[in-house]
Amino acid sequence: MPNRLAHATSPYLIQHADNPVDWWSWEPAAFEEARRRDVPVFLSVGYSSCHWCHVLAHESFEDEETAAFMNEHFVSVKVDREERPDIDAVYMEALQAATGQGGWPMSVFMTPDGQPFYFGTYFPPEPRHGSPSFMQVLEGVRAAWDGRPDEVAEVAQKIVRDLAGRQLDYTKAGLPGEAELAEALLGLTREYDPASGWFAGNTRFPPSMVVEFLLRHWARTESEGARDMAEGLCAAMARSSLFDQVGGGFHRYVLRGPDGPLIPHFEKMLYDNALLCRVYAHLWRTTGSEQARRVALETADFMVRELRTAEGGFASALDADSEDGTGRHVEGAYYVWTPEQLREVLGDQDAEFAAAYFDVTEEGTFEEGASVLRLARTGTDADDDRVAGIRARLLAAREPRPRPGRDDKVVAAWNGLAIAALAETGAYFDRPDLIERATEAADLLVRVHMGDVARLDRTSKDGRSGGHAGVLEDYGDVAEGFLALAAVTGEGVWLEFAGFLLDIVLQHFTGEGGQLYDTADDAEQLIHRPQDPTDSATPAGWTAAAGALLSYAAHTGSQAHRAAAEGALGVVKALGPRVPRFIGWGLAVAEALLDGPREVAVAGPVGGELHRTALLGRAPGAVVAAGETAGTEFPLLADRPMVGGAPTAYVCRHFVCDAPTTDPRELARTLGSGPSED
Repeated sequence: MPNRLAHATSPYLIQHADNPVDWWSWEPAAFEEARRRDVPVFLSVGYSSCHWCHVLAHESFEDEETAAFMNEHFVSVKVDREERPDIDAVYMEALQAATGQGGWPMSVFMTPDGQPFYFGTYFPPEPRHGSPSFMQVLEGVRAAWDGRPDEVAEVAQKIVRDLAGRQLDYTKAGLPGEAELAEALLGLTREYDPASGWFAGNTRFPPSMVVEFLLRHWARTESEGARDMAEGLCAAMARSSLFDQVGGGFHRYVLRGPDGPLIPHFEKMLYDNALLCRVYAHLWRTTGSEQARRVALETADFMVRELRTAEGGFASALDADSEDGTGRHVEGAYYVWTPEQLREVLGDQDAEFAAAYFDVTEEGTFEEGASVLRLARTGTDADDDRVAGIRARLLAAREPRPRPGRDDKVVAAWNGLAIAALAETGAYFDRPDLIERATEAADLLVRVHMGDVARLDRTSKDGRSGGHAGVLEDYGDVAEGFLALAAVTGEGVWLEFAGFLLDIVLQHFTGEGGQLYDTADDAEQLIHRPQDPTDSATPAGWTAAAGALLSYAAHTGSQAHRAAAEGALGVVKALGPRVPRFIGWGLAVAEALLDGPREVAVAGPVGGELHRTALLGRAPGAVVAAGETAGTEFPLLADRPMVGGAPTAYVCRHFVCDAPTTDPRELARTLGSGPSED
């Protein structure tokens, strides 16, 4: 019989509905049950596209004997980290503090009051490489709970006290300035390897937020080093197996194997692709790179083709694993190729060319003679007609393969990132269909996630809210998406919706002196109120909110929003010079702060030459309002008419404006606008 998770909205939880484990979702009744039975709570945190989460489930949670022991001696709670990032953040912080490492699946044993006392990640079904088996862990925790209850309570209380002492305070740090941003650039330079185009390390995640900082820094200072590093990083990612060379879009990360080649972890996440789509569009805006244009558009098309839901939003992820055609569930099976498969699709001559171009070898660069496609260093990078035709034929041939599973959960924050990326990419490359997809996703967020009181729900599925309160990154990223959509479409309602969300940030997420919290002051109270200003795979909620607050203030002149943004940016002054790779979005927002940001009002038609020139401006964080001035919803357009009946642009800082211009070339010089003629 299915367990309680059968009624969940999270696809990850539903995947465990048929386990013999008597799972609970995170709810008060689960902890009441643990108190009634006087047993510990076992918390298992994962997500749908997590490979090792599936392995642990298959090895242990689907095992009848293991499940029976869990059901007798524990109350077991399953959490989707993407649905409840607050729970994940609190217990991951405790795990990392206790063990020095973290990851998923996360396994936590706690008291019925939610106080953790033992941690781990993946446990194998039998002892392996110095790790105990999962059953040994269960038996050990049970023995400690029954035989040493005072010791367990003491450990749990100490962990909670330590967490309470970790509250951050950057209220006296001050604003980041030229010195801190220059130091951050120097720190990145030390870690960057120009020969490979990557930062140091064997595991390489896409540094999206750092590249955005580098592009903004170059735009403001003309630092050739910043631009070269941004170009090198983007070229390395685009040529490597991180990028799906056939279908577009990016995998989660790459790992350097023992023989040298970079091997991807094949899951595809919405947030990675949204962030990278926007980064490559901005790189094209800076350099006119044909590769950047192609990657931005192929990534946008991937998101629309494979992640868009029936309701108009965007699904969270594609799994790494899929069936390989023989009934086995294998990581990467959907994406890899052998020389024989190339010959079957392309014929001998084109297959030989494609094998050399994409580095497909007889021995294979992945597993079992298969290769992951990447651009060979000896091959041309020109996407000429022959290469484009080969890509299209391979994509068509790949379509019938068994597909990776899709997590159809719509996450507010990640959809906000996708809205910004698709709106801007559509505007830059004359793709109104992408702007329409961005607008439809925004409509879904307003209709399903915001409700009537402008409080965001974190997730939805099949057009139904998951009922979990949005966290700070949801408010910051959705506001960012709405502001980008307002700039592109000229529809002031998106500025208004962004304002609703940012008012909630001021009222419920902001502490004294400007520090921000990841959860609202009226959200569920956990053992610790999470507060993390550093980027992970996505911009930190702290700096995402700061960026949106700063942009909204530039649009409206609101001193409250400007002050909140500045109060939040003390963290960048403190951390930027020390750990620049982990606060890239904060550094990018600081670049906007130092540049103004500039306020651009275009009195004239939306989509016209002057409006397009404004959107292509490289001035860091510049905000753009365009449209007719009569009855406008944009404060920037108020009392700024067309001059002589011609479309007119006004460029201002802190609402002090240069002389208006009707000449797109003059506006381009002012804003450093990108390759509008390319």
